[in-house]
Amino acid sequence: FYERRARRILPAMFLVMVFCIPFAWFILIPSDIKDFGESLFAVSIFSSNFLFWSESGYFDTEAELKPLLHTWSLAVEEQYYILFPAFMLLVWGFGAKFVIFTLLIIFILSFVGANWLTLIANGSKYNMGAFYLLPARGWELLLGVFCAFYIKKRGLIDLTNTNQFLSLLGFLMIMYSIFIFDMNTPFPSFYTLIPTIGTVLIILSATSKTYIYKILSYKYMVSIGLISYSAYLWHQPILAFTRHSLNGELSHYLALLICIASIIIAYISWRWVEKPFRDKKITSRKTIFRFSITSNIHSNYWFVT
Repeated sequence: FYERRARRILPAMFLVMVFCIPFAWFILIPSDIKDFGESLFAVSIFSSNFLFWSESGYFDTEAELKPLLHTWSLAVEEQYYILFPAFMLLVWGFGAKFVIFTLLIIFILSFVGANWLTLIANGSKYNMGAFYLLPARGWELLLGVFCAFYIKKRGLIDLTNTNQFLSLLGFLMIMYSIFIFDMNTPFPSFYTLIPTIGTVLIILSATSKTYIYKILSYKYMVSIGLISYSAYLWHQPILAFTRHSLNGELSHYLALLICIASIIIAYISWRWVEKPFRDKKITSRKTIFRFSITSNIHSNYWFVT
């Protein structure tokens, strides 16, 4: 499990970090270089969400200038990958029902806590902690866990009309979130149920007979999915360094060009970095772990120096 996660996440992540270093050196002012060095170190030890939580809000103007700001969500994901398997090893002996009941309690506590911190403690440091930290985001990840348990026990939903309705509903919920939600929408909160439940509905019901499956299986959609992780990694550094260079906001035209450039770079990153490292015939287990440790050491060395 950890080897698969390392192959999937680390090579492209470290590549982006390495490419950011010379741009930071020549573009950023000394105080920003110091902040960048701290974020570089935090990303390498999977704790950037804690760093950015301590600094500012995600939608602050200052935050838009941080090249590695977006890695907060990757840190949450990595922390989950570290903790959840260990949790399962500890409790699995008590039986599946006990495990699901325990996870349900954790889900409720996480969801209630996220709503309270986001809606009641609005504007406080605790409010930003709900956005950045795993305890308030855990319930979103656990929805995926419950999907996995459901599929293992019962398989996918297989009622043609029901599948068509639920998959379409899930797709519309996600689209609604994309076009209606903005920086003023409280997150995470009950609003977050709309895209997350929508995703669950697609996972469970978008079988090969449904229209949504056919749409999402279209080759261009699949291609976007394949490079999506690299696109996620590259877009924020490019946007941030461009903003630093221009000392201000980006025009819509320039922002569109940057998005296109991010997709092109993402394809290159996926084709010549992600794919080779995920192929066990090309990259051995020993190589992937040696690469990960070496890249981590180099990142920390740059931060110290």
